[in-house]
Amino acid sequence: MGSTPIRSRQYFKEIEERNHSKNLTMFPIENDSFTSIISRVLKIDDVTTGDPQVKPNRQAISYLVRYRGQLLGEPDKAYDYLAELLRPKEITPLFRNEEGKDVIFLVKGMVKPKPSNALVPIGLFFLTVFSVVLSGAISAYEGPAPSNLEELLSAILGNLWKGVPFAASLLAILLAHEFGHYLAGRFHRTHVTLPYFIPFPFSPFGTMGAFIQLKEPPKNKRYLLDIGIAGPLAGLAVTIPILLYGLSLSHIETINLDPGQSLTLEGNSIIYLLAKFLIFRQWLPTPSSFDGLPPLLFWIRYFFTGQPLPIGGLDVMIHPVAWAGWAGLLVTALNLIPAGQLDGGHLMYVLLGKRTRVLLPFILAFLVLLGYFWMGWWLWALLLFLLGRAYAEPLDQITSLDTRRKALAVFGIVLFILLFIPVPLIQTSIGG
Repeated sequence: MGSTPIRSRQYFKEIEERNHSKNLTMFPIENDSFTSIISRVLKIDDVTTGDPQVKPNRQAISYLVRYRGQLLGEPDKAYDYLAELLRPKEITPLFRNEEGKDVIFLVKGMVKPKPSNALVPIGLFFLTVFSVVLSGAISAYEGPAPSNLEELLSAILGNLWKGVPFAASLLAILLAHEFGHYLAGRFHRTHVTLPYFIPFPFSPFGTMGAFIQLKEPPKNKRYLLDIGIAGPLAGLAVTIPILLYGLSLSHIETINLDPGQSLTLEGNSIIYLLAKFLIFRQWLPTPSSFDGLPPLLFWIRYFFTGQPLPIGGLDVMIHPVAWAGWAGLLVTALNLIPAGQLDGGHLMYVLLGKRTRVLLPFILAFLVLLGYFWMGWWLWALLLFLLGRAYAEPLDQITSLDTRRKALAVFGIVLFILLFIPVPLIQTSIGG
C-alpha cells in the first residue's frame, strides 16, 4: 500500500548490509523463519508467542508472535519490507509502541478487499439527485398553500425545475467532498468504496449526506491523515465559491413576523459571518436593538444560543445557491467533529493516538448542552455515544507525521472551529 517493489528491495539490500556490518546476534529461536525476518529490522529484546484462537478483548490483539525492541531503520520502510516478505505467508505485521519500546505483532491472515457492487452507490446517487431536486423545489415554491394531495403534487412537479440550482450546487459540494476521500485513498493504494449517498426526501436538504468506507486499514497515520483531510478540503474548495456566488444573488430584508407565520433562520459559523460581511459589508443579522449589551457580548450570546431572535432587524434572504453553500459549511463542520470514524476523529487520532478517546465525554457533554438550543445535537450525541468510540487504527502506528502533515492536522482542527455552527437552524412562529 503506497510502496513499490523496487523500494522494498532497496530497503532489503540496506538491511542486509547493515546487519552484516554489525554482525547481528540472533535470538535462541533464530531458526524460526519469522524471527529471522524480524531481526533484520528490529533489535529484539524479547519474544512472546500468542494464541490466535483466543478471542481478545477490545484493547488486545490476537497474535501469533510479538516482538519487542528497537527498530533499526525508518518505520515506514521497515513496514513495507516486512509486509512484502510476509504476504506470501498470509501474515499481517502490526507496528505498535508499548512502554517506550517498538513492538511488532504478527497476525494470522490478511485483509483481502472484495470488489464492490457499483450499482448500489450509483442507484443511491440518482435517488439522491431526485430527492435533493424535490427539496429544492419545495423550498423555492411561492404561492398559495395546496389544499389537497392533488394540488400539492401539481405544485411540486410543476416547480421541480426551480430546485435544480440548489440541487446542482449541493451535489457538487458533496461529490467534491467524497471524491476527495476516494482519490486520496486510491493515490495511497488503499481500497475504498465509491461514495454512498443517502436520500432523505422532504427534508430541508433532501439528503443526509454521503460516505465512503475504507475496505482495509490505512497503512500508517500519514495515509490516514491524507485520506481523512482530503474530503473536507476538497468539499470546502467547492463550497466557498458557491456560497459567495449565492450570497451575491441574495438580498437583505428587514425581519418581520406576522401572526400565523413561521420563520426559519440559518445559524452562523465564523466563516459564514465573514462571508456575509465580505458580500454585504455588514454583520448579519443586524438586530434592531442590542438590549443594552455591548455588541460583542450580544453577538456571542446569539452565536451560541440563537436568542434573542433579531425580529425587526436586518438579515440576508438567501438564494437557493447560497442555501446550498451554507449546507456545505454545515456538512463539513459535522464531518470534522473530532470523534470516532468522522474526518475530525481521524485528525485527532493521528495527533493524539488512543488518548483521543479521552475527548469523547467532553464532546458529548458539549453537544447535549447545545441540544437545549437545537434539538438535533441530541441525536448527534446519541450517534457519537453509540458509534464514536471506534477509531480507524493504522497497521503501522509507529511511523509519525512529518512536520507538514502535523501542521495540516492542526489546520483541520482550526477549520472545525471556524466552521462549527452552534445553532444550525433557528425556528419560531407567532400564533394567528
